[in-house]
Amino acid sequence: MTQIFSGDRIGKKGKIRLGCSAVIFDGDRKSVLLTRRKDNGAWCLPSGGMEPGESVSETCEREVFEETGLIVRVERLVGIYSNPNYLFKYNDDNCFQVIALNFEVTVISGVIGLSDETTDIKYFLISDIGKMELIIDHKQRILDTLVTQKEAFIR
Repeated sequence: MTQIFSGDRIGKKGKIRLGCSAVIFDGDRKSVLLTRRKDNGAWCLPSGGMEPGESVSETCEREVFEETGLIVRVERLVGIYSNPNYLFKYNDDNCFQVIALNFEVTVISGVIGLSDETTDIKYFLISDIGKMELIIDHKQRILDTLVTQKEAFIR
């Protein structure tokens, strides 16, 4: 199970890990697709770590496909998120401070389905997300995506 620890600059106890997340809206931009993680039960945006030999857009598109079954195209970089006050500890005891690039994506094709990393997947109204418990910074990433500014947020 992935554990998340918080504390003043606790990220310095881990390695740096680059990840990508994707915001997928429904047709009228009133709902966003979230997945429930198998390892800790948390709701989150489709997301995951970059693998060697990938570009960041390839990482984002691969992670969305692996976790949702959807084939997407990256439309824009929404923001860069690098909170040093969180540390992610994985089952293999590796610890990371995550730097995440959040993208808005468009669905090209595919069929929504579960993966070996997810236990649930569905669209939630933006108005309901404010009341939900999501993985760190994911609410902020969704709100930032709604702004639709051209410049990326740096948080």
